[in-house]
Amino acid sequence: MFCVYDTGESSLEVKFEADSNDITEHTHDGKPRPYLCTVCDRRFTRKDSLNVHKQIHTTEKLYSCSQCEKCFTARSYLSWHMNVHSGKYKCTECGKCFGTNQKLTIHRRTHSGEKPFECTVCCKRFTRSDQLVRHSRIHSGVKPFECTVCSRRFSQSDHLVVHSRIHSGVKSHKCLLCDKTFSVSGDLKTHMRVHTGYKPYKCSLCDKSFSKSCNFQRHKRHVHRNR
Repeated sequence: MFCVYDTGESSLEVKFEADSNDITEHTHDGKPRPYLCTVCDRRFTRKDSLNVHKQIHTTEKLYSCSQCEKCFTARSYLSWHMNVHSGKYKCTECGKCFGTNQKLTIHRRTHSGEKPFECTVCCKRFTRSDQLVRHSRIHSGVKPFECTVCSRRFSQSDHLVVHSRIHSGVKSHKCLLCDKTFSVSGDLKTHMRVHTGYKPYKCSLCDKSFSKSCNFQRHKRHVHRNR
């Protein structure tokens, strides 16, 4: 199943996976959740719940909270949010309130240090199942998020969103010294070296320094290619 993921700058096609053989057990209720949203890695017990959830990524937020003016895509999300104001799910350790008991359970782990989700490859542990899902891609090499413009693939949805700005032409990162603009923050950070003179890439063969990695690599290929 595919949907269009609108980032605000461009439309991205995202695949939603529902693999019955890939089931994550949530310790707070023991229910299997075979339906995975590959935009944010949340899992659901029923397909219709996944379909409702997908509206977060695809539609306008029509339901607004009268107390804090936050907006939501579904009435059920607004209802859960109202629990924050009522204090129904309140942490006894720090007083923070949550919309659902599940979110409160996850939050309590920040106080207890509990990490129930363990990577079977490297034994690293996580407080949430979605963190484990994202981490596991390091070992599997799976990159489920594909750019529909250049077909480049990414292991995380937020990396795809950042990448998409290259194609959209949106340049929201502005240099305060010369007014140049950039699509991603990393390019702005590299650009700032023009003003600061910082050159972190040092050649060990001739002691030349470079502000960009690509210039450093080019230097090694052409100047020191036989060494």
